Amino acid sequence: MLSGVLLQIFYGFLGSWTAYLISVLYVEYRSRKEKEGVSFKNHVIQWFEVLDGLLGPYWKAAGLAFNCTFLLFGSVIQLIACASNIYYINDRLDKRTWTYIFGACCATTVFIPSFHNYRIWSFLGLGMTTYTAWYLAIAALLNGQAEGVAHSGPTKLVLYFTGATNILYTFGGHAVTVEIMHAMWKPAKFKYIYLLATLYVFTLTLPSSAAMYWAFGDELLTHSNAFSLLPKTRWRDAAVILMLIHQFITFGFACTPLYFVWEKVIGMHDAKSIFKRALARLPIVVPIWFLAIIFPFFGPINSAVGALLVSFTVYIIPALAHVLTYRTASARMNAAEKPPFFLPSWTGMFVLNMFIVVWVLVVGFGLGGWASMVNFVRQIDTFGLFAKCYQCPKPPVPAAAQSPAPLPHH
Repeated sequence: MLSGVLLQIFYGFLGSWTAYLISVLYVEYRSRKEKEGVSFKNHVIQWFEVLDGLLGPYWKAAGLAFNCTFLLFGSVIQLIACASNIYYINDRLDKRTWTYIFGACCATTVFIPSFHNYRIWSFLGLGMTTYTAWYLAIAALLNGQAEGVAHSGPTKLVLYFTGATNILYTFGGHAVTVEIMHAMWKPAKFKYIYLLATLYVFTLTLPSSAAMYWAFGDELLTHSNAFSLLPKTRWRDAAVILMLIHQFITFGFACTPLYFVWEKVIGMHDAKSIFKRALARLPIVVPIWFLAIIFPFFGPINSAVGALLVSFTVYIIPALAHVLTYRTASARMNAAEKPPFFLPSWTGMFVLNMFIVVWVLVVGFGLGGWASMVNFVRQIDTFGLFAKCYQCPKPPVPAAAQSPAPLPHH
């Protein structure tokens, strides 16, 4: 419990810091380009372009590879989560069938041109997650502790680091930062908004996770979807439905940057017609759909993505990029944004950035990667690929099958 709370707070602030670094590098890149007379009227700036402009083609390649793979699996996770959640409202269809259905629904995001169109949706999504998080907290407390509840905590190192990496993943969701920033009218304000958002997220994650762990303890290890432990009520159904809508929006959030990259690759990014762009985007949805059907392991896939992709995309690359961008005295002098008031020296910033690089490399990528891959392979061994219904309750054996049939009476 203590580790969980401390790691959430630690990774929350670490995530806010690297989001701040990303926003600094974005503003730097944009101001340099605009001085050269480049206009971004019809062009969405992306993270790999910022890296390319500031540090060159190798950094662009690294940023592109990690970011796209992360967003691809981020979309896969949202799709798995949709199927996993709807199953608890309607279990007449198995989770795999639900994945087929939601894959088709999520494919409609190809029609949404850019992040400007997501403003009202993201606001509504916030209300939905708030309801769900407080529903989990209150329902767990009202339900009370389950019979014979055990709180053994992580008994093996594998489990400890899988959990830690899941938290790293939770607070590393800002790989779409640059595209969202570009959709803001005042991108420089993003860093304050992000910090406030993180503080708000703490009010959602800490009470609900603590309450659920208090109520159900070790059962959560084999139930990666917390809804499955709570009794079926109208409140739970409402929470599930709101989460579904929210995950649909998040799917769009994770997929839109991939659409942009793909459009730039095939030269369709400046096309005016929405239908042409939508058709061009469809090849991105198909592999996501397919991967969600192969690996329906909601939970283990989150920590694997956290360790192997988020660690680099969101923590290591921005910290290193910031150090290298401002390594020369002239770059520091002409910096579009100076160091923040609470850390006014460049040296202090470099030390903090190097600490993040080393910490995330050792704890997040090294230990977290080992733990989550061991866990992931274990899920494949237990449930197999293309699992029809991951972690579903087994149907009860009918009584007739247990006792021999009585002899017929004449």
